[in-house]
Amino acid sequence: MVALLTSFASSFPSLSSSCSSIALFQHQVVSSSNVRFSLSSVSTSHPHEWFSLLKCSKASKIEFQPLRQVGLRYSKCVPVRCINSPSTLDVDIGFLFPFFREIGLGEKETESLLEKHPPLALTSLDSLRARVHSLQSVGVDSLALCYLITKCPSVLTAEEIDAFLCFVRDELEAKIEPAQLKRVLTTADPRFLVGFDQKVELLLQCGVPREKIVYVLNNVNLTKALCLRSVEEIDRTVAFLSRYGGIDLIVKRPVILNYDLDGQLIPRIKVLVKLSRGDEDATGNVLRKFPAILGYTVKHTEGHVEFLRSFVGLTDPEIFKIFRVFPSVVSASRERKLRPRIEFLKQCGLETDDIFKFLIKAPLFLGLSFENLGYKLVFLVKIGYKYRTKDMATAMGSVTRTSCENLQKVIGLFLSYGFSCADIVSMSKRHPQILQYNHSSLEEKVEYLIEDMGRELEELLAFPAFLGYKLDERIKARYEAKKMIIGEGMSLNKLLTVSAERFSTKKKGKKVLHMIENLNGNGG
Repeated sequence: MVALLTSFASSFPSLSSSCSSIALFQHQVVSSSNVRFSLSSVSTSHPHEWFSLLKCSKASKIEFQPLRQVGLRYSKCVPVRCINSPSTLDVDIGFLFPFFREIGLGEKETESLLEKHPPLALTSLDSLRARVHSLQSVGVDSLALCYLITKCPSVLTAEEIDAFLCFVRDELEAKIEPAQLKRVLTTADPRFLVGFDQKVELLLQCGVPREKIVYVLNNVNLTKALCLRSVEEIDRTVAFLSRYGGIDLIVKRPVILNYDLDGQLIPRIKVLVKLSRGDEDATGNVLRKFPAILGYTVKHTEGHVEFLRSFVGLTDPEIFKIFRVFPSVVSASRERKLRPRIEFLKQCGLETDDIFKFLIKAPLFLGLSFENLGYKLVFLVKIGYKYRTKDMATAMGSVTRTSCENLQKVIGLFLSYGFSCADIVSMSKRHPQILQYNHSSLEEKVEYLIEDMGRELEELLAFPAFLGYKLDERIKARYEAKKMIIGEGMSLNKLLTVSAERFSTKKKGKKVLHMIENLNGNGG
């Protein structure tokens, strides 16, 4: 700042005799350890007025005070006068008004900025233009630039910002979203931008793929996750998470970096470790499957555990198994979703063990919307399922794993082949999964059964599980292999349910027997 004032003095030859005053000012500024800036309100009676007077007292208190206006457009100066000295140093700030007007700020806004942030008056035009260019080079558009400067004018003067912008532009290829940059530049003190590059490099060294680093940075609160934390704190967080998924968790859910290690992450993970009875590997599986679970407070998660323990009657190991298959159970409201749905299962006659088995097989029952479940429930009732029965509960568990549209098409498909609603209910009771199979896949299998195998549709009533086997890998392959040996009248059940190993053994045995019979026939 002293250098700038000296350069300003050299631009005013009439003040060359005031070197002693400038020297006194320099001495007071340099020797002071406590320099305070304050700017009084600027008179708005005329758009062209003297802006301020910089006073330098022996106590090193620098104050800006409004002066009388002059009739010259953009010839505004900051007369700098050391106390007890008759001489003054005029600092020209007229260049700032057209500069800010180019950016999109009017005179009143510019005057307000200068009042809010006096160092702007002591910054060269070249420096200001260079800073604006740097901001634009990382993707800050005109609108965002105006907001940034108005909200935080130090973005144009703070030296620490240069290194940050260069790193974003050169090393991160200017791929940080403008909204992220705007947020961090307006919320983080420029001093906390120092070392940003080292913290990003640490994440790369810890295993974040380089192609994923921008994604991670764009999905965290940069101020909270990086700027306000030391390299040591970040390293400690990553080291702790390494026991449960580490970098994979961060890449999948970058917002985890926002959480405080001691106050949030450790207590929240401890709840799951305790529920798993100390099984850190199993806890890691839950976290990798649903890292968003770390966003819920200890109180919230423990509330869900207690609900399943008291209202459903489940043990901690059973509750943890539900967490393993459906960890997002913690995101479901206990009163609006969990309680009424568990109550429904109880009304259908399910006991605690039955409810546990149901939730393991059909955990989505706890997460789907009321509209989704209600639509499917109506369909089941219409085709003949009795309300509040175990069969109804079983069918509901199956249809939770398909869409409403697919369920409607499945039922329509069976009806189009001549099956009655009673037939559909009968088949689905034997093999509930037929209600969740893809309707296109079902149609292909039914067509193959009728056209290629020459079988009757009624066989599906006795063996609906036929529709659950893969057409090419199981049905076609086995049918073609057996057809040449025992003809087409084979049992669908025996054809498909026997294990692959046993089927292969039988297949080889039948071939040998067939070859022997052929040889005997030829010899006769």
